[in-house]
Amino acid sequence: MNDYLRESMSYFGIYKKLAGAKKTLTPERVSFGRHKDQYFLYYEPKTLCSDKVIVWVHGGGWNAGSPDYFDFVGQCIAGAGYRFVSLGYRLSPANKYPRQIIDVCRGYKAAMEHLREKGIDTSRVIVSGPSAGAHLSSILCYSKAFQKKLDVDVSNVIGYIGVGGPYCFSEKTGLTLKLLLDQLFRRDYDRRKGEPVSLMGKSNIPMLLIQSRHDGLMDYACAESFCRRAEELGNSCELYEVEDEKNTHSWYTAGCFLFTREENRTLDKFFSWIEAL
Repeated sequence: MNDYLRESMSYFGIYKKLAGAKKTLTPERVSFGRHKDQYFLYYEPKTLCSDKVIVWVHGGGWNAGSPDYFDFVGQCIAGAGYRFVSLGYRLSPANKYPRQIIDVCRGYKAAMEHLREKGIDTSRVIVSGPSAGAHLSSILCYSKAFQKKLDVDVSNVIGYIGVGGPYCFSEKTGLTLKLLLDQLFRRDYDRRKGEPVSLMGKSNIPMLLIQSRHDGLMDYACAESFCRRAEELGNSCELYEVEDEKNTHSWYTAGCFLFTREENRTLDKFFSWIEAL
């Protein structure tokens, strides 16, 4: 079956899986702006297994999603013993880029300040995001221009995990991604200013890119181009190909958090890479 059709049909299975997801933790909600989407959720695990903090930027095509909607991700990661922050941002098409990356940078700063006020060590942070969240979180970590412009310090980030991200706009852009990008950017906007592969600079932050050859929405070459650019700059990058049978975009970018590590190799790779840092 065509991977695009498999991706379209995957939503029924994901919603069914979501219906059975358990909620054992109540996150703390913190606003960092006046808009309803400018907030983050903080999850404190019942049993802490690590001093590493994981910051996650949700996906949803830049026009949908929220930290509340992706609560199951926080339940999974905090349930595994990690302090977890889920960042929100203003959505397109009502809000054009760069408002999204401005919110992610400001939200990251606010989250770090909030944790430090709690007496929590923020010196070992892993930043991650799926799909549109991979686009935004990669710019947060690797764009010197935005870091300088928005006065955001990522020197405490010890690792980055991007999952199914649109890092390069020129690589076989499918119709769905093209329509989403048209909603995200103003018609006259230079898209290179929002393209991770164009914005990436030299960095000491090691990178794991998780990508499927059967994504259905995002071509594998997109991650290959980003990885190649990282290597050209001397940045550490590992490109991991999804091996699970549920390998279309929604299943592996977010749906993997509805499984256990024993059931899902993508989720196991996510945690094992963090453990090795």
